[in-house]
Amino acid sequence: MLKLKAHIVSRGSAKGDALVTSQPISFLGSVDPMTGIVVEKGHELSGKSIKDKVLVFPSGKGSTVGSYVIYQLKKNGVAPSAMINIKTEPIVAVGAIISNIPLVDRVEKDPVTTIKTGDKVLVDAIVGSVEIL
Repeated sequence: MLKLKAHIVSRGSAKGDALVTSQPISFLGSVDPMTGIVVEKGHELSGKSIKDKVLVFPSGKGSTVGSYVIYQLKKNGVAPSAMINIKTEPIVAVGAIISNIPLVDRVEKDPVTTIKTGDKVLVDAIVGSVEIL
């Protein structure tokens, strides 16, 4: 088990299997809000579902509408259980907050290289920690 300190962006606590990418995600156009499947051609996660995963990615990119896509994912029951960024930008932060999805960033070790897809991860965005279980 490894426990790392992290900066809280959106409060809450959740665990799940990690889904990790080294590529930024644009929720508008990259993720189908009805299914939670990554549809962006050429993306590392193309064809994979983010539903109930701890989604680990460097940052968001693209349109401010991405915040509402995250909200749609949540309303449709296909959102990630939690998210971890290297550095969160406002689009992902707002999306996580309005959707009640725990989100942390500025983890003491690079989460994209420390966490592997399939690891069981607990994101505690109440105390500010990430645990690889």
